[in-house]
Amino acid sequence: MTPQNELRLLPWSGPDGKPCYLSTDDNGGYMSRLADNIEAVQLGMATDLLERAAGVLGDQDAGRDDLRLMLTEVNRALRDVVRVATSRGHLLAVSELQS
Repeated sequence: MTPQNELRLLPWSGPDGKPCYLSTDDNGGYMSRLADNIEAVQLGMATDLLERAAGVLGDQDAGRDDLRLMLTEVNRALRDVVRVATSRGHLLAVSELQS
């Protein structure tokens, strides 16, 4: 198992929105691969959302409800992207320490 300072932040939340962490020495293990796949999906969805958001922002007929829905989706995607960036940044820092 990895020491406390090397826990991996997972791309999903636990009960009450609290962060979930993975402690393992196996970067290719099932949970690590699952986390990698979910992160890839989250980043892909955020990329698609950027295009949709640009469309809504460019639509002069977009109403308040359209903008509120888009902002809600962008907020959710940005939260996921920040979590992925935080997790990957931590993994890079740990990797550099071990080199």
